Amino acid sequence: MRIIGIDPGLRSMGWGIIDAVDGRLRHVANGQCKSDGVDLAQRLLSLHQQLSEVMGVHHPEMAAVEQTFVNRDGAGTLKLGQARGIAMLVPAQAGLSVAEYAPNAVKKAVVGVGHADKRQIEHMVKLQLPGCAPVGPDAADALAIAICHSFHAVAAGKLAAAIEAQA
Repeated sequence: MRIIGIDPGLRSMGWGIIDAVDGRLRHVANGQCKSDGVDLAQRLLSLHQQLSEVMGVHHPEMAAVEQTFVNRDGAGTLKLGQARGIAMLVPAQAGLSVAEYAPNAVKKAVVGVGHADKRQIEHMVKLQLPGCAPVGPDAADALAIAICHSFHAVAAGKLAAAIEAQA
């Protein structure tokens, strides 16, 4: 299965695509959508167009997005939420359901601890995806989100198979 992980951001939205086949992970591509424009609407449109292009080129079958981190800056959190809306909308427009993961869940799945820093995440992404060179921290985070989703999708598939076998 081909999975896109998306790390929402208004200035830079990271994306990472992996293939997960028979328990093996393979890096496909990664990048960052950099918003362009003077006002918020133009910046959101720019992110939408760039992420739509990524979807059209790589044709993922599954999508996962990091949940919004709420901080003390209400206006910043709201803007991040709007970028996150784009991150969820684009895969939905392609007919994909979108899984959501808390930042700590992604870190725990990829690094083994829920409070890992950016360097640890990038290091573990490179270990799990040999030959991968994330273009930046947002792309590394997006690849981590895709890896996290691959683990959850495999576990869910095994659980569904076990339940079906019992029936």
